This record gives sequence, structure tokens and C-alpha cells, in this order.
Amino acid sequence: MNQLLIKNGHLLDPVNRLSQQADLYIENGHIAAIGNAPENFTADQTIDANGLTVIPGIIDLCARLREPGQEHKATIHSETIAAAMSGITTMCCPPDTDPVIDEPAVVELINHKTANAAHSNVLMLGALTTGLQGELLSEMQALQIAGCVGLSNGRHAIDNTLVLKRAYAYAANCKLTVFIEPNDHWLSAGGCAHEGTVASRLGLKGIPVSAETVALARSLEIVRETGVKAHFGRLSSAASVAMIRRAKDDGLNITADVSAHQLHLNELDISSFNSACHVLPPLRSQRDQEALQHGIADGTLDAICSDHQPHDPDAKESPFASTEPGISALATLLPLALRLADREIIDIETIIRAITSAPASILGMNTGSLSIGASADICIINRNVNWQLSESNIFSSGKNSPFMGWDFEARAEHTIIGGTLLYSHRD
Repeated sequence: MNQLLIKNGHLLDPVNRLSQQADLYIENGHIAAIGNAPENFTADQTIDANGLTVIPGIIDLCARLREPGQEHKATIHSETIAAAMSGITTMCCPPDTDPVIDEPAVVELINHKTANAAHSNVLMLGALTTGLQGELLSEMQALQIAGCVGLSNGRHAIDNTLVLKRAYAYAANCKLTVFIEPNDHWLSAGGCAHEGTVASRLGLKGIPVSAETVALARSLEIVRETGVKAHFGRLSSAASVAMIRRAKDDGLNITADVSAHQLHLNELDISSFNSACHVLPPLRSQRDQEALQHGIADGTLDAICSDHQPHDPDAKESPFASTEPGISALATLLPLALRLADREIIDIETIIRAITSAPASILGMNTGSLSIGASADICIINRNVNWQLSESNIFSSGKNSPFMGWDFEARAEHTIIGGTLLYSHRD
């Protein structure tokens, strides 16, 4: 019997409206009690959390682990370790691996590698269409049986609207959530920056906001017709936030997220051709950045994800437009989220919800809270520590981050997954 005591921590759980200093008791991988010890409880291990904040484990809705297919950038082993060291207990992997997650054998391969890694949990999205080519529907039910928690075509467009409608209808029939990254590839093709004055001055081809909103409007209408449960990921513009707000007011069964970097950076950050800021969708205007922050604050946007994309050094060393987009973002998901609370941009309960219970609900998981009986996936945070991001404390194989050199005031001190202490910070 594995029994763990977290002593004197400040428990913070928006689901149960919990914000108090108390002991937390874990037994056989689940939360057994808060405050008073359960009968016959004898701790095998005790964590002194005095002065620390205890929250549910962080759940990341979008993290590319690069395996299978791009092991020169990262592996499931390296990234699940990096996630645990960053307080992330579960990651959701998009289907754009190589081979694509469009058949059960690939799901089984990733599950096998994840089990051997024995760190953070990995969930998978199956491909909405075979090979993500937007032509033939995937075997959605087989993917569901294999363990996929949803379906997505990533940023790979489905040009044929009839195919798109049939895909959403099939997913609805399987009671699977469709994860959508809205992108009209005709409007975004060849672009690498937000279409505006900064891109024009730098001579970079721009991606207009309409590349996102046109695709978003199209998907919303088909969601409305088919009744499929849909999640819109990595939104980047004020116009998209407004469209999601209206759709929710209309009663559509939808949720949405934003990447942490979109809440802290904007188009001005690429002014020096900093390739670490080359992301898709691109960093947009300051007005868009503020609208995304307000979207999280008022609940229009449900979750904050990392959109983790580790790269090898060569991928970021060419001229801006020729570099590969993406940020190695596991190490900064928690500190960037809490930075918004520390600067009183968004309240702490909303922030914690956006990285724990909201993504858990979107993925259909029985985690994301400190409820009695819930799986003991827990992150214990030090909110009063000053540290600076550097290659030495980015635990991912990818060191590509625009936040290098930034000062932060919070970090994960301990990470517990399934009742087992997997990581403790060592100075």
C-alpha cells in the first residue's frame, strides 16, 4: 500500500473552490482525504509543502513529442521527463507524427514507448482523415477503441467541405471531440509573420487574420449542423475570440484554447528577426494579444496550452522565413501562466483552471481537481523563487525558446503522478 502525505501546503483547486492550508493524504494512487488523516493511514513518504502551493497536475492540450518520425529533435522519453520536471502530468499529442496516427498500430506504438518512459502521461488525437490528406475519412471508431481521446487534422486543411462535414458527422456519431486548428492554407501559404506593418517593414510575407477566421467560420457552421463536440486550438486573434464568444452564446458545444506564448508576445517581438519567435499561427498585434488575455479572463477561451514543438539547433539558425516554426515550451507553461496572475491580468483561480480542470474536461479525464477519490496527479509550486530561463533548466531536448533570459517567480517543486513522486527540484 503506497501512502503519501503532503503536509502544510496551500491547496488551490477551483473545481472544489478550495483555497486553504491543509494536509493532503494520498493512498493507492488516489486522493484519500484533506485535513484529517483517513483511518489507519501511515505515510510511507512525507512532503513538507509549507510555503508552497498544491494544485492538480497540469494538463497540456498540445505537445509534440517528435516521436515517432523526428527523433533527432526529441523523443517520448526525453519529453515526458521534461514534462514531469515542469509540473505537467498529462500531455495530448497531435496526430501529425510520422507515421501519422491514423491507425491503431501507431497508437499502440506510442503507448508502448510511453509506458517504458514511466513519466508524464501521454494521450493521443487520432487523424480525422487518412494521412491527414483531407480526402478519405480515417477509421475513427478503431482509433477510439485503441485509446485516442479525440480527432484532429492539425493545420492540414480539408479543402472539400463535404468531406469536412462527413468527418464531423462521423466523429459526432462516435461521440468523439474534434480538435480544430483553424487555418485557411490558401490565405496563409508561404507566410511566416502577422500581416501588418511589422512584417512589411521586415520584408516578410504576412499571414492575415482572415486565414484563421475564414476557417473558423466554416468549421463553426458545420459544427452547428452536425452537432459534433468541437475544440478550437491555438487561436491567435481578437476576431477569433469574438467569434468563439458569439458561438458559445448561441449554445454551440465548443471549447477553445490559446498558447501561452500568444499571451506574452506579439508581432513587435520579431522586429530583430528573432527566429525563436517564428510560430504558427504567427504572433499578432498587441490588440490581439490583449484580446486573448481577456478571452481567458472572461472564460471565452477555456484553456492555456504549451503548443510544445522542440527543434534541433539547425532548425532555427537560418533566415527567419526559412526557419521551422515552433517553441520548446514545456518549461515555461506554468511560469508564463502564473505570471499573468502575478501581474493581476487574470485571477489565479482562472489561471489554475485553464491549465488543470478545463483541459481535463475537454479531454474527458477524471483528473484536474483535488477531489477525494480523484487520481493523485499533483503539482506542488514554489511561487516565491526567482530564476532565469536558460538552456540548463530547459529539460526538453529542444532549447528553442524566445523566453531565454526571462526572469520568473514560480516553478514546479514536486510532481506527483498516480500517487508516485516522480520529480523534486534540487538546487
